[in-house]
Amino acid sequence: MLGYIWQYFYASFFRYWLKWFIRQVTGKCELQRICSGYKPGATRTTKAEYSLQSSKNKVLRNALQASSDDLEQCVDQIMQEKNVKAQKDPRFKESLQLCLFQITGYKSLYASVEDLRKEVFDSEKLEHETMLLKLWDLLMPTVKLESRVTKQWGDIGFQGDDPKTDFRGMGLLGLINLVFFSENYTDAARQVLFHANHPKLGYSYAIVGINLTEMAYSLLKSGALKPHFYNTILGKPELQHFHQLYCYLAYEFDKFWVAEEPESIMQFNHYREKFHSQVKAQLQDPNVSLTLTVHPKN
Repeated sequence: MLGYIWQYFYASFFRYWLKWFIRQVTGKCELQRICSGYKPGATRTTKAEYSLQSSKNKVLRNALQASSDDLEQCVDQIMQEKNVKAQKDPRFKESLQLCLFQITGYKSLYASVEDLRKEVFDSEKLEHETMLLKLWDLLMPTVKLESRVTKQWGDIGFQGDDPKTDFRGMGLLGLINLVFFSENYTDAARQVLFHANHPKLGYSYAIVGINLTEMAYSLLKSGALKPHFYNTILGKPELQHFHQLYCYLAYEFDKFWVAEEPESIMQFNHYREKFHSQVKAQLQDPNVSLTLTVHPKN
């Protein structure tokens, strides 16, 4: 209770007067101090985001909801509201605009990912079927499918004879991630599949991949991936950057699983949560960058 009261007091009164006092001393508003005091990346953008969210000024708060096309105008309005002169602080506009590109871009990325997650895999759609068959060809180039519905799908880690039933949780997003990894990091994906088919340490490659898509999605939804994207993308993050993050998780989880040497696939949930906790711990580092170091396919 006392903690809540202090938080309310700080947000409502103390923080306002502290910012006012520091501005009188430095001649710069809080956003100026953030943009000039930190290099581009998660620390600067996160502090700018908090400053805008906490502001009592409607113009500043509304900037967080602006579209990419309106960001320059938003920054001009903020500069007018905070009486920031471009001549005295020539880098401020560019720095704040970059922060806003990252902040609004993260929200836009989540919306795009959510759309793919909600899109149901439809075997009647040629685009969906082509993608699924492409996954097989990438992972099993020397083996031909006997038919569209076959037990062979188990060789790349699907549960049933028809993979469409395995995409229900993550929709088309799960398939796209599997294909992206296999297409852009073919050697690494085949290496992971080889480990997944190990007689003792094996796991269901495709099912685990879809599970890791859910992990990536939940981290994105919660905002936990903000430090990663703010550090690695100096601009608006796109869908390909989310797929790259999935590739990192798929490759690193395989290394983690092999190193842990689980006694049985029945322990998957335990090790999945342990890996998840490690990733979340990494994301607490303001300098985090979850980047796959394997060279992509030329």
